Amino acid sequence: MEVMRDRILEINPDAQVEIRQCFYLSENADEFDFREYSYVVDAVDTVTAKIEIILRAKECGVPVISCMGAGNKLDPTQFHVADIYKTTMCPLAKVMRTECRKRKIKHLKVVYSKEPAMTPIEDDSISCKNHCICPPGTQRKCTIRRSVPGSNAFVPSVAGLIIGGEVVKDLVGFVPMKG
Repeated sequence: MEVMRDRILEINPDAQVEIRQCFYLSENADEFDFREYSYVVDAVDTVTAKIEIILRAKECGVPVISCMGAGNKLDPTQFHVADIYKTTMCPLAKVMRTECRKRKIKHLKVVYSKEPAMTPIEDDSISCKNHCICPPGTQRKCTIRRSVPGSNAFVPSVAGLIIGGEVVKDLVGFVPMKG
């Protein structure tokens, strides 16, 4: 994170860069004042945190884009930008559609993949049952946790680049040329 901050400040010494090394949870959500942001990117992994971020951003009138599942994927060319209600194939997007409907969220810009997820190899020596990766304080029992999705460095990073492009286009009011 420090490397990214330093690079941003090399490009623009007047930029304001704040680094927070933490998991976004409902318990620490009040530490983030979304009214201070021009745009919110949701790239967290839990549905609870995603919904919390989206609701808070919308409550503050700040645009938000949400990243759906990139785990267990191999083809970065399958990412698309759409409203959550127009997504297909993505299991996380399906859960998010349900949660958004419950909370009367009418629109949510997302990046999602149409690629069917691969099934991870079951290996108890590296499973969450034996090597918990849950954030501190999580009330989850790792013995009942499903397998942790695997990822390749090039797949989530492409989703991040797409999100970055969408944020910049939205902030500058980019309108694609016709024809």
